[in-house]
Order: sequence, then C-alpha cells, then structure tokens
Amino acid sequence: MKEGAAIEYSTDKSAISPGPIAPAREMLGEMLIELKRAPEALTELEAVMKKEPNRFRTNYLAARAASSAGDQVKAGRYFSELVKMCPKGDASRVELTEARKQARR
Repeated sequence: MKEGAAIEYSTDKSAISPGPIAPAREMLGEMLIELKRAPEALTELEAVMKKEPNRFRTNYLAARAASSAGDQVKAGRYFSELVKMCPKGDASRVELTEARKQARR
C-alpha cells in the first residue's frame, strides 16, 4: 500500500481531471487507523492534505487519527475545518455530527 501511495503521489495531477476519487495515501491512512497506528496514519493524511487540500474524507480521517494519537489540538483543528467546509450540512452525515461535537470542545 505504501509503494502504491508513493507512486501515485509522485505523479502530477492532470489539469483536466479533478484528481483521484480516493487517493492511495488517504486509503493508506484509513488502513493505518484501523491497525491502531494513528501517528503513521496522521503523517499519511497530512501528506494528502498538502497535495489535495480541502478533501472532506481526508480531513475527517486526519481528525480521527490525531484524536487517536492523543493530539487533541490538531484533532480539534481538523474537526473545525470540516464544520467550516459544510456549514449547512445536515445531521445525516455522521462525520459532520461528530465534527460539530468535537469542534465545540
């Protein structure tokens, strides 16, 4: 997975296409969260955020990874960014419900 993420990251995003639907590094970050390797997950997710900023799923996963890694300041910042991204998002998105709750802390 790391090799695939590195290959994808090294290629330039086409000016015509919007980029990958699910970047490999984002999937790697999610996998690392599931494996209870939150600090590594956060590193991968922050790399995605540099190349492809304002991705809802990446920000959500980064907030979860930061929280699991014990970095509540970073987790709060990423949860707050999600709330700002979707100010009128409804409660059917469990990610937004969690983000609103965590951002208030």
